Amino acid sequence: MSRFKLYFFSPRTLSFIEARWFKTRFAMLSMVLGMVVLAIVFQTNQLYDDVLGLGFQRSKALAAENAILSDQLRVFAGRLQTIQGRLSSLSDQGNELRLLVDLPKLDNDTREAGYGGTDDRLDFGVSGNVNRMLNDLRGSISKAEKEIDLQQTSYREAVTKFDRNQSMYPCIPAIKPMEGYYSMSGFGMRFHPIYHQMMPHEGLDIANDVGTPVYATGDGIVEAAGRTQAGLGIMMVVNHGYGYTTVYGHLDKVLVRSGERVKRGAMIARSGRTGIATGPHLHYEVRLNGVLQNPVDYFFDDVDYKKIEEQLAFSH
Repeated sequence: MSRFKLYFFSPRTLSFIEARWFKTRFAMLSMVLGMVVLAIVFQTNQLYDDVLGLGFQRSKALAAENAILSDQLRVFAGRLQTIQGRLSSLSDQGNELRLLVDLPKLDNDTREAGYGGTDDRLDFGVSGNVNRMLNDLRGSISKAEKEIDLQQTSYREAVTKFDRNQSMYPCIPAIKPMEGYYSMSGFGMRFHPIYHQMMPHEGLDIANDVGTPVYATGDGIVEAAGRTQAGLGIMMVVNHGYGYTTVYGHLDKVLVRSGERVKRGAMIARSGRTGIATGPHLHYEVRLNGVLQNPVDYFFDDVDYKKIEEQLAFSH
């Protein structure tokens, strides 16, 4: 197969001569023209916002958007960190509130258990750095949301406990039931003055003259009142609710009847020496959920009984 050859007529030699340099020059000229054409095309594409869809302008715009997104994510992460700091401060204040209403604090283990779950990493279809920042931000937001839920629950518990305390505190037997003298060691095992042996003493004896006023130590309902077969003689039991009951023994006279509602500080009886007693005194017991308590732990010795009576009379 013969190759293509190009000849031209030479006026100088009056003959046809083979053009050996033509292919090389033609190739070079074609390459130069091609580069010029491409340059014109690219420049025109840039001027008309990537009208040919070559993607150069789009790539540049995406790079700029990515930089802006990264900056904004850093700003949001900083703001969220500030919010988390405030939530931590609120948690400390919430624990102070819980202690004030007699609730246990929320410790770190409880808070961590409240967060729970696993930190699943998602692929958002963006660059690795932005994808990591989005996942970190998502995890921080999720933790903050759970912290808010935990604090809301804690706050509701505190409010409920506060409301309960408002109705419970007046019922707690919190004053000394009668003026008089008593021994700090009068509760528990002691040598019985009549039986002459060591026996458990379930309450506290307060000594004073017969007829000394006896006061209800907390709001409640008179559960029983009158003379009994037991050694306490004339006695009274007041049910204060919330697990509290009080007993008043060796009374001379009961001033209220069974089923009557009484207020803390109201005079309910007069002391005496009925039952098995060596002298005039009041036998006083405090029970919480049926368990005997040391009454001394519930005394406020600086109680002004007359002031309490005046307040009760004014409230009526």
